Amino acid sequence: MVVFFVMEILPIEVTAMGAIGVLLLFNVLTWQEAISGFSNPAVITIGAIFILSRALVKTGFLEVFADFLAKKGGNRKWLTIFIFLFTVSIISGFINNTAAVAIFIPLGIDLCQRFHISPTKVLLPLSYAAIFGGTLTLIGTSTNLVVSSIMEEMNMAPFSMFEFTKLGLIFLVLGTLYNMIISKWFMPSRSIISSLTRKYHMGSFLTEFKVGEDSPLIGKTYKDLDISQKYNLQVYKIIRDSKNIRFNLQNIIIREGDIFLVHINVKDMLKFKDDMKVLLLTDVKMNVAELTGKNHVIVEGLVSQQSALIGKTLQEFDFRNRYGSFVLAIKRQRELLRDKIAHIRLKFSDTLLIMVPKERLEILRTSNNLIVLEELDIHLRYERFWWFSILVIPAVMLLAAFGVIPIVKAAILGAILLLVMRTLSIQDAYESISWSVIFLIASLVPMGIAIQKTNLDEVTGNLIIGIGTLIGGGEGLDPVIILAVLYGVTFILSAFISNAAVAVMLTPIGIMLATILNVDPRPFLVAICFGASCSFMTPMGYQTNMMVFGPGQYRLKDFFQMGIPLTIIFWFTAVYCIPRFWAF
Repeated sequence: MVVFFVMEILPIEVTAMGAIGVLLLFNVLTWQEAISGFSNPAVITIGAIFILSRALVKTGFLEVFADFLAKKGGNRKWLTIFIFLFTVSIISGFINNTAAVAIFIPLGIDLCQRFHISPTKVLLPLSYAAIFGGTLTLIGTSTNLVVSSIMEEMNMAPFSMFEFTKLGLIFLVLGTLYNMIISKWFMPSRSIISSLTRKYHMGSFLTEFKVGEDSPLIGKTYKDLDISQKYNLQVYKIIRDSKNIRFNLQNIIIREGDIFLVHINVKDMLKFKDDMKVLLLTDVKMNVAELTGKNHVIVEGLVSQQSALIGKTLQEFDFRNRYGSFVLAIKRQRELLRDKIAHIRLKFSDTLLIMVPKERLEILRTSNNLIVLEELDIHLRYERFWWFSILVIPAVMLLAAFGVIPIVKAAILGAILLLVMRTLSIQDAYESISWSVIFLIASLVPMGIAIQKTNLDEVTGNLIIGIGTLIGGGEGLDPVIILAVLYGVTFILSAFISNAAVAVMLTPIGIMLATILNVDPRPFLVAICFGASCSFMTPMGYQTNMMVFGPGQYRLKDFFQMGIPLTIIFWFTAVYCIPRFWAF
């Protein structure tokens, strides 16, 4: 199962459900236990918070607030970036941090345009800032809610709303200082936003060209004209009369009507089209009315986490008719695309290069399916009871913090009020929920029960104690050393597996460790929350890292180089602070 999680052979929620099916088949779990996750308070709370976050995002208040604060920095570049990153962290403590990053990626790119710096210097620190913010409150990340819910089921006092804040603030201060240092001196500068790339970036996309009747390519090989070097493109295959030619491409004599499937950046894409008199996808498939040039703009769209595009092709989704727009090209991190654009099944964080009529741009921008990376339209949207959407999340947090009502009850009531007052439509509510997250966590909760029933928690607990003994010598049973090992195991697993999955699997083990050592389990559970949430070392370690991977033009080594030192700093900080804030 761990291999399936790491390799993502299947979607991770399908892997989790498959594991439950196996446990149910072999009677490790009863059917009541197998479906218990769907009534788990954490799952219900997370679903309600998705709805609350969507209502707040819809008002435009967060963009206006962040833009107002960023402008306080004036023309002082690094002060403005500091204010921007700090604001992202604070807001991420109140709403889902994936939603926060979705809002602030376009704002971050806007800052890069303003100060003529590369997005590479800002977007990874933006993801990290959102992660810091998630550690501030109970609702800052789903991991905190999941661990707290398991504690409640085991008759332990759950975490309070602001119980994490004292350590979270330390992480926030250290992390923000670290962000500023790497942003200014260590992050690479791969592409500067200039007039050439005002609406889109210079990354390499997969696209298709059709050889026109007057193309200089006809009768020659593409090697003859040295187009690979001249236009910095790579040809993957030539499609001729519905046949795919994949081998010996450099020596194929090109004919009229041949279709080239290539990887090329935006700047060279347009130059190659003009010089070689080839037709882009749009030239072939869009009619004359759709191609009335000046009424169209080109934008990049990032496939969001809850997008209905995930798992579908553009054809199946009917993208062209739904948005009146046309996808020119597709870019994907960590995977080389070699299929026709219309046949590619889209994934979370894929980047689409879209040609869209100006009058349809707002429809694209307000869709939950894509995060549009283009010039901003920052203003408050005065929809029905917009002010209530701004007040409801602070109200929910305060009611839960002062023990007036439990967090699950407060979140449900807040979501219901938004729907009853028609601040949010029921369709908006459905679309706001990341169902993959809901099904993943609901499927993971029974796995925690299975870990206890099979005594895997005790076996793993003894293994961790054995490692602690090796490290600490005679002091091997010192709970601080065990805490350090547990935090280390947590962040290593979280670099490759969903942080919610790690939290669910390790929480019973943390409780068993406390039982073996005869100490309070709370410090171990705090370590699991922080270790699972603070995943900086890989793009797959956290959803926000995946979201900035493409727009920031990052490479895997960037995450290792920037993430490992930060992870180690947080590891030592946690091991020092947790026993002082939560005594054994």
